[in-house]
Amino acid sequence: MTRISPAFRALGISCGIAALSACTPTTGGSPFGGLDWDFRGGNGVLDTTEAARQATESRPGADARGVISYPGYQVAVARRGDTIASVAARVGVGADELARYNALMPTDTLRDGEVVALPRRVADSGIVAGSGSVVGGSTSPAPVDVSSIATTALDRVGSPAPTSTPVQPTGKEPVRHQVRRGETAFSIARTYNVSAKALGEWNGLGSDLSVREGQFLIIPVASEAPPSTATAVTKPGVGSATPTPPSATKPLPDEKTAPAATKPKDTPKSPELATERTGATAAKMVMPVPGSIIRPYSKGKNDGIDIAASAGTPVKAADAGTVAAITKDTEQTPIIVIRHANNLLTVYAGVDAIAVKKGDKVSRGQSIAKVRSGSPAFLHFEVRRGVDSTDPVPFVQ
Repeated sequence: MTRISPAFRALGISCGIAALSACTPTTGGSPFGGLDWDFRGGNGVLDTTEAARQATESRPGADARGVISYPGYQVAVARRGDTIASVAARVGVGADELARYNALMPTDTLRDGEVVALPRRVADSGIVAGSGSVVGGSTSPAPVDVSSIATTALDRVGSPAPTSTPVQPTGKEPVRHQVRRGETAFSIARTYNVSAKALGEWNGLGSDLSVREGQFLIIPVASEAPPSTATAVTKPGVGSATPTPPSATKPLPDEKTAPAATKPKDTPKSPELATERTGATAAKMVMPVPGSIIRPYSKGKNDGIDIAASAGTPVKAADAGTVAAITKDTEQTPIIVIRHANNLLTVYAGVDAIAVKKGDKVSRGQSIAKVRSGSPAFLHFEVRRGVDSTDPVPFVQ
């Protein structure tokens, strides 16, 4: 049986997913704008305020081939429409060699401005790292969506990644970090005390800030003079004199007020919701397919439930909402994500014959796909509140 990963862990997201519930489409500027980068939420947990305040330099410029040269290593900056093979041809290394070094395939398409590490040194030609601005900038910003939320819904394998020892960047040559299993752009940024936004911009990451195991990232160099956040504080009672309120010299007129409990005239009678509740509203959501649960919810191991169903069984939307993403996992298994009211999202994995598209409005119980054939055939169903998974059973009982 396929192991199910926590969807949105990276945002966890997005972006995105993220992040996912905090993500809002942008209409200009950087694709990383408008996100809650630290996910602090005001609760004091994992407070990375100081890391977010860490100012970083701009990424150095590249030469005509898109190569940035440091004393210890080199990286290449992709251009619009580049693949690993085209970058390899431009810088003079083997396509297979470059692909293996970056945990990619020669035919993989790269984002405009994405950074790939060079497996060996190539001849310098022109601009050397240390001056200039970001080269190969981003394309026009695209709205942040939740495609990356579902991409990792079936990818989790192995145990949690080992912890990293924080390294403080020194000098002008950035530290180079190779992504390990379980790491995200956010955890890496916290390790090196830089912002996730700067990490994404330096490495040309997508708006969801997704990274892959084996990928090389260059850690942004800290600015020598970070902006000061200190503000002058005066002692109580020190400062400008408090003005005399008008009521101290001229009494306020008497007000004719009605008691707060007095109802306005013609107020309609409140409905008895308990007596008007119907069977359709008794449950928050409907079961997406009929069948027994063959694998229960277990946070961090199975962030949803697996429902046994015959191949071809119609898959229904658990509640009314909007199709936020239709994507596939690494094994090309289709995944659907629907956004609902009250910051809820539902994920449907192991589906086929998808009958909706991204952006469609769906109603409660509407058929959106069919169960994919398998041994056994089943539907993986998740309910998420923001970026956190929750047990779907209470929602469908």
